[in-house]
Amino acid sequence: MSLRNAYFLIFIILLVDQVSKIYIKTNFILREDVEVFSWFKISFIENEGMAWGTVIPEWLGGKLTLTIFRIFAVGGIAWWLWDAARKHSSVYLVVAIALIFAGAAGNIIDSIFYGVVFNSSEGQLATLFSDHPYGSLFHGKVVDMLYFPIIEDAIMPSWVPIWGGQRFTFFNAIFNVADVAISTGVGILIVFNKKAFPKHHDDSVQVDA
Repeated sequence: MSLRNAYFLIFIILLVDQVSKIYIKTNFILREDVEVFSWFKISFIENEGMAWGTVIPEWLGGKLTLTIFRIFAVGGIAWWLWDAARKHSSVYLVVAIALIFAGAAGNIIDSIFYGVVFNSSEGQLATLFSDHPYGSLFHGKVVDMLYFPIIEDAIMPSWVPIWGGQRFTFFNAIFNVADVAISTGVGILIVFNKKAFPKHHDDSVQVDA
């Protein structure tokens, strides 16, 4: 896969990711839900930290440290993509890196810019390029909206150890297009590992003296 095609894939993912986030921010109030199907909802939340709600303590720099770390990480992934394309690596590897880069870049855009281009979504629809932004540069919140509660508010069978009789929801994560791209890229590297990182055997025949 050429670097040009990888750039095009990244552009498409970033476009879909940002259009969907801007639409949600300007048409949904924070924590608003819309049921599309019984197993799929649009549920608007904002993520202030890392995966699973983890946050960096303020004494370690808080949100600013996280954003700067993400920028360096994306820079490393960009170099990896360039190097893989330059070496004509497997298309599985190039596609996977492009997906991971696009997803990471999509969420970084939120972290860097959303705090200065949107006002708060708490109890109101946010306005793009607001005169009263909710944050500052590098302190934006990542927009999530895709929710697939395939099994919602069910009761775990009593015979299940530890969790028996407790209510649960599967799958209860809320994510965005960028997260899907990252997960897909990582999935390709795991499932198609041998094709993404093929071993080059030396086929030359050694002749004994």
